[in-house]
Amino acid sequence: MPKIKLFLDSSALISGIISADGAARVLLLLAETGHLELTISAQVVAETERTIARKAPGAVNDYRLALRVSKVRIVRDPEAEEVRNHLHLITHAADVPILMAAMHAKVDYLVTLNRKHFIDDPGVANKTGIRIGTPGDALGWVRDRMRKIE
Repeated sequence: MPKIKLFLDSSALISGIISADGAARVLLLLAETGHLELTISAQVVAETERTIARKAPGAVNDYRLALRVSKVRIVRDPEAEEVRNHLHLITHAADVPILMAAMHAKVDYLVTLNRKHFIDDPGVANKTGIRIGTPGDALGWVRDRMRKIE
C-alpha cells in the first residue's frame, strides 16, 4: 500500500502538538504508527518552534519529541529565486515557500488552518495541483483513501 503523504504547515503542526485531541493530533498519531507520511519544511520547523516557545514554552520538548516519534520528514526550503518566480501562486508572498516545499515533496495534501490565504482561495490548489484543507478535511480524506485501499 503506498503511503499517504501530507505536508503540514506551522498552524497545523502547532495544533497537533498543543491540542490533546483533534484532527491534527490524530494525523500525528497516524504518522507515528506508520499509516501515513508527514512532511514539513525547515521554515515550518523554525516557525513552529518559535511560536511554541512563545505561547507554550513547556511544550517545546513535546514538540521535538513529536517530530521524532511521528517520523516527520523535513525538506529544504526553496531557493529565494524560485520563490520570486512563483509569487503568482498565492496572494500572500510569505506563503510561497510553503507551497513550493509541498510541491517539491510531492505530497498528496497540504494541511493548514490558514483559511484566508490557502483554503478560501481555490485558485491556490488549482495552480499547484495539491489538495489543500484543514486537519479535519485532511483526516476525512485520509480515512476515505484507507477505506478504498482495504
